[in-house]
Amino acid sequence: MRNKIALLTLTVTAAGAVAESRFVTHAGAQAGAGVNTLGVSHYAAAAAGDKIPVDVIGTTIVEAGAAIAAGALIETDASGRAITKAAGVTVARLAPGESASAAGQMVEVILLPN
Repeated sequence: MRNKIALLTLTVTAAGAVAESRFVTHAGAQAGAGVNTLGVSHYAAAAAGDKIPVDVIGTTIVEAGAAIAAGALIETDASGRAITKAAGVTVARLAPGESASAAGQMVEVILLPN
C-alpha cells in the first residue's frame, strides 16, 4: 500500500464524470492532455454536480498513463492520468522511490502548484 501526505484537500463540484485518482482542473473537470490542474481526485464523480475531494498540496496517489521513470516530472494525458513531462504543463514530480512500468499502475506524486 502506498502512502500519501495530503496537506490540503478541497471539496470540488465536478463538471462531469471524473475517475478516481485522476488529475482535476480548477473548473472541476477531469484534466485533459498537458493542462493546468488543481489536484488529484480521491474518488470518482459519476456526474456533473457531484462533490469530490481533491488533493491540492502535498503528495497523493495518481494513476499512470504510461511507463514513468523514477524522479520524472509529470504532466497529464488526455484521460487525466500521469505521464512523463514532454510539452505540457508540469503538475507534479514522482515521489522518491516511485516509478511505473506501464499504464494503469498507481504512483505517489509530489503535487506542484501550477
